[in-house]
Amino acid sequence: MSAAPVSPSLKDLPKVAVDLKSQLEGFNHDNMKRASTTEKNVLPTAEDVQQEKQHIELIHGVETFKQDRLKRTNTTEKIILPNAQDVATEKTQKALLEGVEGFDTGKLKHTETHEKNPLPDKDAVMQEKVHQNLISGVEGFDKARMKHTTTQEKNVLPDPEAIEAEKGQQKLIEGIENFDPKKLKHTETQEKNPLPTKEAIDQEKSA
Repeated sequence: MSAAPVSPSLKDLPKVAVDLKSQLEGFNHDNMKRASTTEKNVLPTAEDVQQEKQHIELIHGVETFKQDRLKRTNTTEKIILPNAQDVATEKTQKALLEGVEGFDTGKLKHTETHEKNPLPDKDAVMQEKVHQNLISGVEGFDKARMKHTTTQEKNVLPDPEAIEAEKGQQKLIEGIENFDPKKLKHTETQEKNPLPTKEAIDQEKSA
């Protein structure tokens, strides 16, 4: 039998800090900002409704399924015999495993390992010397031996002929760009078809 609940005494109750108590007692509700509550009710889409219907129908079909509708089936265990190729492969693999497991290491012949260190030929030695000399020259180069040089910037001006040619070309371009077609004079084209003279006709006949 459980004991009856006992109410806590005043000293056992949690105490509120003095600062917090004074703030709660002197709190002014007018300082609170008014906020509007907006209730949103998002309706499901047509796809969500269709999926929900399918899910409910599936659960209903599982729950109301009758086992009496099941047909009894007999399981037939078939043992497939290996063909001739499978048998030959199995024999070969088995013979290989037996050969490895029953191998007699006493039949092995003793061999001695000779370590060969071929010396480089004359050309390789010469190339190595040239390479080493090049590296030594670069690493041990003394910058104090370098001579100070001054770079001179040359700006070659064009000769008078080039300047005159440039001016002429510039004037020609300006004349073409600023040409006034109104200054052209009107001309008429006359088509002339001179008839042959009597001498030309006689020469043509005698030819």
